[in-house]
Amino acid sequence: MPDVVDTPDLLAESCDACRRDSPRVTDAEAAALTPLIPDWRREEHDGVPRLVRTFRVPTFRDALAFTQRVGELAEDEGHHPALLTEWGKVTVSWWSHKIRGLHRNDFIMAAKTDALARDTGIIEGPAPGSSN
Repeated sequence: MPDVVDTPDLLAESCDACRRDSPRVTDAEAAALTPLIPDWRREEHDGVPRLVRTFRVPTFRDALAFTQRVGELAEDEGHHPALLTEWGKVTVSWWSHKIRGLHRNDFIMAAKTDALARDTGIIEGPAPGSSN
C-alpha cells in the first residue's frame, strides 16, 4: 500500500482486493486522507466505521440515475457501497465489509464518488487539493 504522503491524489488510485487480513487505515492515515474528502462524515453502524455522504438531487429520477452511476463505478473498482436512494437525495456509505472497518479503498471510492457527482453537476467546484 502506498504511503499517504507519497500519493495524495486518490483519484489516480485503484482499489486493491480486500481480504480479511487486509489492514485498516491507521489513525494517522485517516487524518491525512480525510481532508481529501472533506464533505464525508465518519459514522459507526453496529460498531463498524463508515464514510457517509448524502448527495442532493432535484428529482427521484436524478437520484436513480446517480445511484446507477455510483453502482457502475463500484463494479468497475470491485468495491461496493451501501446506497440509499430517496426522492431528492442519495446517501452513499463506504466501508470494507471483510475487515469491518475502513480501508484506503473507502477513501479512494469516496473521492471517486465526489468526482462523479462533480462531473454530473450534482456538486460544484474543484476537488479538494486541486489547483483548479
